[in-house]
Amino acid sequence: MDASDYDEFGNYIGPELASSSDEQEQEEESDYDAVPEEADEESDREDSGGYTELTAMARRMDIAHTQVVLHEDKKYYPDADEVFGPGVEALVQEEDTQPLTEPIIAPIKVRKFQVDQEDGLPETTYTKEFLVDLLTYPSMVRNLAVAGHLHHGKTALVDLLVASTHLWPEWDRAVPMATPTTKMPKPNENAFGYTDVHQLERQRGVSLNAMPISLVAQDTKGKSYALNIMDTPGHVNFFDQVVASLRLADGLVLVVDAVEGVMANTERIIQAAVRERLSITLVVNKVDRLVLELKLPPADAYYKLKLTIEEVNAVIAACPMATPSMCLSPELGNVCFASASFGWCFSLLSFAKRYVDEWDMPIAPKELAKRLWGDVYYHAERRTFMRKRAEGGKEAKRSFVHFVLEPVYKLFALVTSEDEPRLRPALEVLGVHLRQSDYVMDVRSLLRRVLSQFFGPPTGFVDMCSVHVKSPLDSAALKTEHLFTGSMDSKVARAMRECSADGPLVISVAKQYASSDASQFFALGRIFSGTVSANQTVRVLGESYTTGDDEDMALATVSGSWLYCSRYKIPVSGLCAGSWVLLGGVDSSISKTATIFDTTVSDEELAIIRPLQFSAESVVKIAVEPVVPTELPKMLSGLRKIGKTYPLAQTRVEESGEHVILGTGELYLDCIMHDLRSMYAEIEIKVADPVVSFRETVAETSALKVFGDSPNGKNRLTMISEPMEKGIAEDIESGKVLLTWPARQVGQFFESSYGWDILAGRSIWAFGPGDCGPNMLSDDTLPGETNKTRLRAVRDAVKQGFQWAAREGPLCDEPMRNTRFRILSAELAESAIHRGGGQIIPAARRVCYSSFLTAEPRLMEPVNFVEIQAPAACVSAVYTILGRRRGHVTHDAPKPGSPMYMIKALIPTIDSSGFETDLRTFTQGQAFCQQYFDHWQVVPGDPLDKGTVLRALEPSSGQQLARDFMLKTRRRKGLSDDVSIDKFIDDPELLDIVKSFEAN
Repeated sequence: MDASDYDEFGNYIGPELASSSDEQEQEEESDYDAVPEEADEESDREDSGGYTELTAMARRMDIAHTQVVLHEDKKYYPDADEVFGPGVEALVQEEDTQPLTEPIIAPIKVRKFQVDQEDGLPETTYTKEFLVDLLTYPSMVRNLAVAGHLHHGKTALVDLLVASTHLWPEWDRAVPMATPTTKMPKPNENAFGYTDVHQLERQRGVSLNAMPISLVAQDTKGKSYALNIMDTPGHVNFFDQVVASLRLADGLVLVVDAVEGVMANTERIIQAAVRERLSITLVVNKVDRLVLELKLPPADAYYKLKLTIEEVNAVIAACPMATPSMCLSPELGNVCFASASFGWCFSLLSFAKRYVDEWDMPIAPKELAKRLWGDVYYHAERRTFMRKRAEGGKEAKRSFVHFVLEPVYKLFALVTSEDEPRLRPALEVLGVHLRQSDYVMDVRSLLRRVLSQFFGPPTGFVDMCSVHVKSPLDSAALKTEHLFTGSMDSKVARAMRECSADGPLVISVAKQYASSDASQFFALGRIFSGTVSANQTVRVLGESYTTGDDEDMALATVSGSWLYCSRYKIPVSGLCAGSWVLLGGVDSSISKTATIFDTTVSDEELAIIRPLQFSAESVVKIAVEPVVPTELPKMLSGLRKIGKTYPLAQTRVEESGEHVILGTGELYLDCIMHDLRSMYAEIEIKVADPVVSFRETVAETSALKVFGDSPNGKNRLTMISEPMEKGIAEDIESGKVLLTWPARQVGQFFESSYGWDILAGRSIWAFGPGDCGPNMLSDDTLPGETNKTRLRAVRDAVKQGFQWAAREGPLCDEPMRNTRFRILSAELAESAIHRGGGQIIPAARRVCYSSFLTAEPRLMEPVNFVEIQAPAACVSAVYTILGRRRGHVTHDAPKPGSPMYMIKALIPTIDSSGFETDLRTFTQGQAFCQQYFDHWQVVPGDPLDKGTVLRALEPSSGQQLARDFMLKTRRRKGLSDDVSIDKFIDDPELLDIVKSFEAN
């Protein structure tokens, strides 16, 4: 320390000193200063390849340790690459752009809405190649539709056929399905309903869709037949599925419950089969109920079975197109008896063959079968048959009772009452050999095991179908003449009548099915002629295709062809005429049904197979909209898929912008909404309260002749409207009269049926709306008053205006019904340019509206037919519930041979919503009903009566109903309340005359 650096007081006055931190920096710098000398040497070595990588890394770490890092550059968490490794996609989700309920990375969603065969094709008693080869011989094929009322055992009968030809261990081990009046534990879900593949069908335990299955079965002689079977729903709301199935089939297998007999849906199915000109066979199912539930003695059971068959014959005889050859009787061989849930089915022939083979009888099985039904008696001691019981005394028993029912009853009693020590030897005598574990089974399962072995496979059923149902080769001519709309002299029609595999390809598509994940659709059709194969280019003709107008025609390539067997599909390289085929790649242009041709057919020979005709109408409608408006495209796509799946479902957009779905009933619409929400759109959808469709009609002839002018004022049409005679609308809708007939034939029909003048029938221009609409437009002009040449020139435009008016009536934009419009005169411009479609169409529509409003317009509402089964103690409650809903009973009688009452009633559709729930509530679940649309009836009251007082929040009644329905419908559609003739009549003088008539 130098003393000169300090003053006398000890203060430092020398040169400036560095701080401690500076000293530290200087020390570090000195260190670094020492390093660079070495570094220079090292750099020289590096240039010559000497500087080591370890030294460079140490220096970088020192620099990183000392440098300043900004906050935004600091790294608190590892990168995705450091955590998951390279090659993994990392998604960065910003805050609040995704709800907390939705995961950032959603799990893989498995879309599967049907029950499929999980391990490929199932094991069968035949090879799949044999089935496909057998289908190439149309004479060995039978196309069947199994139909009947709800819970009459259709699916159980198909299950019996499947169990006899497929390896199905679950069916063998399961407890037989319960009858409608017996409470049973829930069975294994895989043990029943082989054709119920939809998840909703499995949950509800009822068939909702018609499903096909193809299999090979043998008759009593061991001859194999290929059976294409369509299992149809039994609920009345799904009658459209039955109609579609009948279109593909050559014969109907009608399944009827032995206890319930003929029900409402049974009658409708028989009528539809007669209209389609199909062979009808009968299976009297659930015979076990006569033994286990009703406990009828064998003699009474015979009368109950006979009554059931007579009821079916009575319904067939009542059909207009029925023939005596359709009569059903066991001795003819077109009736089988079955208990499908207990695994047995037989005909008289199969039962007689068992007797002949067992006892070596010197008689042919067919001759013995003829003596096992009717008033034929057997004397056991004399061992002879006789026609009169008096000849044999009390010892003579009816042959059916002696040979059939008594052995069945004894077998039931033996199994249900005896233990193994006494049961085993008795069964072994009958040829029934069971395992030791079978004897400890539930009694119902033991009954199935014993009876299925005793009766064996359902060979009697195959006998009945092979003899009484025509093969595709035999029925081709009749089906072609009935369904094909083209010329019968064409090459295509000849190939269809011959069911030729070498002819041009013609396929009638009647059903469409979604894949198990609902991502695509397949078309199921019947091949009328030709052979279809994969990768084949075809022409798809829609329902509205006509010769010369190819707007509804599209080219498609068949991506694949399969045999559809409900739970599995058998891929085939090709199938020929007479078979059913499932096609892929052709569904894009098909809405409901279609006709498929190959490209070699000329345009002149192209024609469609007649579209499906339904006796029911879709009268119940609901409005739908997505909860999230941006998901509207998804809902529209789902609605198009709904139209493919449900034949009678209709979707439309009202003027108010709401999307409306029309269906046949509550269950029908409920299933549609389930599929729309969960399968096709997969979005949340809001649904409005159900309403019904209405129709508009007139009660009287127009009070005066009304005319309407075209927009340019150079054309005038004069017209009146009047109601048609009762029955004409139904004949038009059912196709009994068609305008495609020659004019003379149309005139003769109305002359013979309704007493019309021959000229009046020949002057009909159009039916509407559509080709079979229940309204009529006729030309009643006189040649001396109207220029017929000009009128014929604008005929199409007038018809279009009439179709427009008939489709949207003036009261509430609902279709018209039972109204005839008559053109009385027409003043048309000389120049064709002044009487074009733009002038005539609106003028015709306006004059239709004005003539309609001057003819006492009325509103029509749909009415449902209701069939109710209930015990006698609940009949009074049923009457009370019907009275609250404007319903009335038309028939009330006990059901013969059962403890139930059968009540038939009519109830307005608008009041039927929730009726079934009320019925079950007030009867403690003892009553069961089925209802379907029956007819249209006029709503009481005048809808245009402005003097009618409607009170808010109070239900209307009596004469207020028509006005109430009209106003509410117009408000829902976004229309004004006022319906005035003023906007349809421009002439002030005519308007004054019309108002004077209204005032009077």
